Amino acid sequence: MDYRSGSQIREDFLRFFEGKGHRRVHSSSLVPHNDPTLLFTNAGMNQFKDVFRGAERRDYVRAVTSQKCVRAGGKHNDLENVGFTRRHHTFFEMLGNFSFGDYFKRDAIAYAWELLTSKEWFGIDKDRLYVTIFEGDAQVPRDDEAEQFWIETGVPKERIIAMSGKDNFWQMGETGPCGPSSEIFYDLGVAASESGEDRPFPEDDQRYVEIWNLVFMQFDRSVTPEGPVLTPLPKPSIDTGMGLERVACVLQGVLSNYETDLFAELVEASKQLVMASAGASSTMDSISGSPLPASYRVIADHARSATFLIADGVLPSNEGRGYVLRKIIRRAIRHGRQRGALGSFFYAMVFPVVKIMGTAYPELVSATESIKKVLQAEEEQFSRTIELDRESLMIWWSSRSLSNLPKYT
Repeated sequence: MDYRSGSQIREDFLRFFEGKGHRRVHSSSLVPHNDPTLLFTNAGMNQFKDVFRGAERRDYVRAVTSQKCVRAGGKHNDLENVGFTRRHHTFFEMLGNFSFGDYFKRDAIAYAWELLTSKEWFGIDKDRLYVTIFEGDAQVPRDDEAEQFWIETGVPKERIIAMSGKDNFWQMGETGPCGPSSEIFYDLGVAASESGEDRPFPEDDQRYVEIWNLVFMQFDRSVTPEGPVLTPLPKPSIDTGMGLERVACVLQGVLSNYETDLFAELVEASKQLVMASAGASSTMDSISGSPLPASYRVIADHARSATFLIADGVLPSNEGRGYVLRKIIRRAIRHGRQRGALGSFFYAMVFPVVKIMGTAYPELVSATESIKKVLQAEEEQFSRTIELDRESLMIWWSSRSLSNLPKYT
């Protein structure tokens, strides 16, 4: 397949669905409005919650978005994994197409397969794709309908796997719209397997990566004294989510999201900034050809989330969203210090982030200088805190005379 930049992949996705009659809708803020249940926007459907519920009407029934998302606190919190795995991020982009009571399963499945496999679009090898459907439970039967539509598109039946509700039934919360889903997986090959063994789908979650989830919203979930009740929606809808970083990994032929062009320049920038801060005498990362430490991936990822959060009005603080932002910034700074950084460096990461993401998200461009100032002030404050802690420790230690130490006989 031809190389596609992350920016081109994003644009191709949006353009494909515009051609199918969808309205291109700009990403909503990372700070959810009128939704106290969310710390940050964490999925493409968040801005359409009231539309799905029927509480809001818009002048379109089909939409396509590239939604900026953060998962670094509350229910969705993989912060400690970020930088040490191939696919965990604090900030990511979710590509999605939506139908509000217009088309349903057949069209959603046909659109997905066309975009992924058509030579005019992504051109992914069909033999490397697998599909899952909902296997059914006591309330909802097996999704034979979705299976039949996948077969109609040309997916062999043996590549369609029924999975439990844990993986293939989506719900907004304890109440509200919900329904079965179909996930599309790509086989990265044996080279991606940590064990090196040739295991069949879906036994290896490093080799077989989920790239797209199609949610078929067809029920309204309510809770009664007798238990949950699922009532069919009068207008079933579609909500899909494709991780841009993951599909870029597939289309660019690499095994890690951090090897894609969405991250490679940021990872290199983090290394150069840290080494410059460490001084010319530092040799910690001077071995030619050695793999870059996880610390640089942490810094690259956290620079993206910090930049976008500040652009959307979040400021470092000791509570709520500001606390999460402060934690992200300080985690990045600590990793820089682990690699030898002596002075401020993290604030300068805003520039490569804006260079890569500014065209798709112009709000970053206008806020660049203010983002830099916030990061610089936070970095200087954290450095002072570290120095005060170090001085306090030295004063305490120097106050301990040998005569005060316990004697052993």
